[in-house]
Amino acid sequence: MSTTNIFTPFSEQELMPQEEKLEVIKKGKQFSIGIPKETCLNERRTCITPDAVQVLVQHGHEIIVESGAGQGSFFTDLQYSESGAIITKDTKEAFGQDLILKINPPTEEEIDYFKPNTYLVSALQINLRDKDYFLKLAERKINAIAFEFIVDEYKQLALVRLIGEIAGTVSILYASELLALSNGLMLGGITGVRPTEVVVLGAGIVGEFATKAAIGLGASVKVFDNSLSKLRRLHTLVDSRVPTSIIDPKELSKSLRRADVVIGALPRLNMQPIVTEEMVCKMKKGSVIIDIAIDNGKVIETSELTTMDDPYIVKHGVIHCGLPNLTSKMPRTTTKAISNFFLSYILNYDVEGGFENMLIRKNEMKQSLYMYKGRHTKKVICDRFGLTYHDINLLIF
Repeated sequence: MSTTNIFTPFSEQELMPQEEKLEVIKKGKQFSIGIPKETCLNERRTCITPDAVQVLVQHGHEIIVESGAGQGSFFTDLQYSESGAIITKDTKEAFGQDLILKINPPTEEEIDYFKPNTYLVSALQINLRDKDYFLKLAERKINAIAFEFIVDEYKQLALVRLIGEIAGTVSILYASELLALSNGLMLGGITGVRPTEVVVLGAGIVGEFATKAAIGLGASVKVFDNSLSKLRRLHTLVDSRVPTSIIDPKELSKSLRRADVVIGALPRLNMQPIVTEEMVCKMKKGSVIIDIAIDNGKVIETSELTTMDDPYIVKHGVIHCGLPNLTSKMPRTTTKAISNFFLSYILNYDVEGGFENMLIRKNEMKQSLYMYKGRHTKKVICDRFGLTYHDINLLIF
């Protein structure tokens, strides 16, 4: 049987089926980012430095910075402009972008400037909010992420930790200033002089850095917390032998009577304060209380919210400082730290194709949201303000 030769200009290898190659077109600009000027709480920090702006612009983003946004952190409009940002005097333009980066939550007036489906990333300061605030945000169909809820791939509250490191150190430095003002004491150890006594309530990140700063200045420190594992961790991290205790009212009251400085660093969301007014009455006159967690629930019953213009009040002869934005006392350092975080945060989402793709793929991104397209997705907020809770996993597949 004869075989018929079929003429073909192609070799056998060329006739083999090949995998299809599709051209992958790299996206251009992912989103526009608005940096509005902070208007409340005498805020001096901002989210992005000019250096970070330069990197983001090189990656194809458009950055709209409201004129004067970096003034409190000693960054000029010219520096932002030279880094590639567009400077605007129109607040509405800064709020009209795809992604808004803010330190403090927007005011009710500012919420009106948002366009639907905008991504808002800011602090929440839940203790300073009310139900109407969340309802108004929901009307604008916002996707909102709070600093307090941003988690990394290791399930750590990344930004809370970063700001907490600064807050812990600043709390001791500012307490030292107030102590000198109230009774002329220096926070530290001098040869032949009894060291000042510092009580730190909370052995988390803020408590850890407050303890390190106080020990560094030579003070005598005692740390209280209800978590034995946190106290054990603190013992490991701090070289000196720091006395620690579970929060026992009798032991705490005894330490407070001797304390020169008290640092409140325990979030008390929907919980009673630990230090009662009766305990404060028994404290030394001229001693200092700094309640760092005031925007997340009081640690000290007598503490009140204060502002940068009027940073402390005196009750029962004791100085009380309740600044919700204490790290704003060191605005440039804090801005640099927050900016470093957001630079990597945005570039990370860039690689994955934007926020929407990340919401589908990454569980930690879902956990950071407290509102998705106007729906309330954080149970702790819904329980507190009586809002309808929506499971984020049922909204995003």
